[in-house]
Amino acid sequence: MYKDKWPGLLFISPFFLLFAVFGLIPMLFSFYLAFFSWNGLGPMTFTGIENFRLVLEDALFWKSLSNTFIIGVMGTLPQLIIGIFLAYALNSTLIRFRNVFRVAVFIPYVTSIVAVAVIFGVLFSNQTHGLVNSILIGLGYDAVSFTTSEWGAKIAISLMIFWRWIGYNTLIYLAGMQSIPKELYEAAKMDGASIWSELRYVVIPMLKPFIIFTVFTATIGALQVFTEPLVFLGRSLREEGITIVAYLYRDAFMNNFFGTASATAVMLFILIMVITCVNLLLTNQIGRSTWKGGPK
Repeated sequence: MYKDKWPGLLFISPFFLLFAVFGLIPMLFSFYLAFFSWNGLGPMTFTGIENFRLVLEDALFWKSLSNTFIIGVMGTLPQLIIGIFLAYALNSTLIRFRNVFRVAVFIPYVTSIVAVAVIFGVLFSNQTHGLVNSILIGLGYDAVSFTTSEWGAKIAISLMIFWRWIGYNTLIYLAGMQSIPKELYEAAKMDGASIWSELRYVVIPMLKPFIIFTVFTATIGALQVFTEPLVFLGRSLREEGITIVAYLYRDAFMNNFFGTASATAVMLFILIMVITCVNLLLTNQIGRSTWKGGPK
């Protein structure tokens, strides 16, 4: 009986081998390395929880943590909310050339991050001739140095994240809306439901599995933001826009402190698990309201 299973196991074994080599083993080694001092080349010295203490006493770590939360909320929460409305509009029969708009919405997601960095580097240039600064000056405001400004860097990075991922979430919601039986839409219209009532009592409750999925992936993505700050701020990684993963990268590959970097990774892993569980509990409350006798 077991001999018949070997061909199937053999076919799927490459995935598990690659996952073990590039995923599981590095992850376990990071947990192990978190309790050692190591510069990447010399001998490893056991330090216990000293790495965790050093990280928790570093003011830059707490700054990167607050930046991660602020950028995460500013960059991901609007895309989840606006994505539902965009998907609803793209699913509506009132819009012509819907396929063209669907492709246009998804284009930022498949755009190279290098191209995105170039575009936003021009838009949010520190120079007065940058597009955003030109608009601000035209409105009577002072120019902003976005890479060194506390909120300027956060806004620029958050908009970069929003622009790049809004299409991904929109298409997931659109796929969910297209799976909703048309009879439910027709019943809501016959009961005189407004667009808001249809969204609240029909669309959003039926989209619950898709919303849970996007909240789950968006939460993890928000806490692991790295590429956008790196390409916008460069290797300087100024404290105005540094995130936890950027802090981890700085410790490991710029300062050769692999022990503290691993300790940061362990704390980030725990933080992701806790916040993801909280988000899933909150998301599970979606759709508890029921349709009772027409729109409210």
